[in-house]
Amino acid sequence: MDSTSRLRIAIQKSGRLTDHSLDLLARCGLKYSRGKDQLMCYGDNMPLDLLFVRDDDIPDLVQEDVCDLGIVGLNVIEEKRLELAARGIEARFDLLQRLEFGQCRLALAVPQEMPFAGVASLAGRRIATTYPYLLERYLREQAIEAQIVTLSGSVEIAPRLGRADAICDLVATGSTLVANHLREVATVLDSHAALVRTPVELSPEKADELLLAPGSAGAARRLHAHLPERLARALCEHAGVDGSAPAPALPRAARRALVDAATALVLPITGDRGFAYAEVTAGGVPLTEIRLETMASRVMPGLHLCGEICDVDGRIGGYNFQWAWASGYVAGVSVGR
Repeated sequence: MDSTSRLRIAIQKSGRLTDHSLDLLARCGLKYSRGKDQLMCYGDNMPLDLLFVRDDDIPDLVQEDVCDLGIVGLNVIEEKRLELAARGIEARFDLLQRLEFGQCRLALAVPQEMPFAGVASLAGRRIATTYPYLLERYLREQAIEAQIVTLSGSVEIAPRLGRADAICDLVATGSTLVANHLREVATVLDSHAALVRTPVELSPEKADELLLAPGSAGAARRLHAHLPERLARALCEHAGVDGSAPAPALPRAARRALVDAATALVLPITGDRGFAYAEVTAGGVPLTEIRLETMASRVMPGLHLCGEICDVDGRIGGYNFQWAWASGYVAGVSVGR
């Protein structure tokens, strides 16, 4: 099997998520062989490759489509998302699934002897961290001005070296803080392991390949991997295809009609019902499938959504226009960037 037809998953090379990630894949049935210090290994019973990398690199590998999936902490995902936004780049990796391991928190801690009467006590202080973007967002939300000292590691020792007055770092049990005479005072972000993926545009070739792949899953379920569930079902209905029937068994004509509907369906505007019916209408694209900070689709890269196409419900009397203008403004600014 050539490399383009194999799935690539990036996991942490060594750290708190490594063993849990490998155990998860083993419980999914993956068998693989890995030599000592080997940074890439191949599935023996599945078309799947594992890449062992630094956790900070995983979002970039997924963002650049080098890997299809990645298992990494939410703290790394959100820090990278904020970093890309600061550089004017849209994050193209999607959080696919929360995983039940790797629980920890990004927390603020101060020296044991330092007086602390709430986060306002950090105003004007120096705070050392390896997560400057998450810390900056937290301080901004708390209306606190402080100096962020960005370090690449050994954050806990920064106050003892005189480099900072407080720290912002990952905490699991808190034992490292105690060992360095620090005490936790506030939580910036609750974190856990998560599965991220590269959004793939659904081209006609990709759609056809998706439908012909071995297995008994129906066409609607397969399309739902790339499209909202209700849209996938509607496309099957439009093409006259039973969405629950095994996709590989579809006649060629039916498969062609479904591919055309999924990739080249024309939606003409035929008119409107006037202001008498104007209201924010529930039943559109779920907000969970939209990045609300940019109104970009989490499912279809390059697609921005606004107004009544979104699953928003509200009272009549101007609220619909407020939502339409607000969401349209955010989407327009995002596209313009």
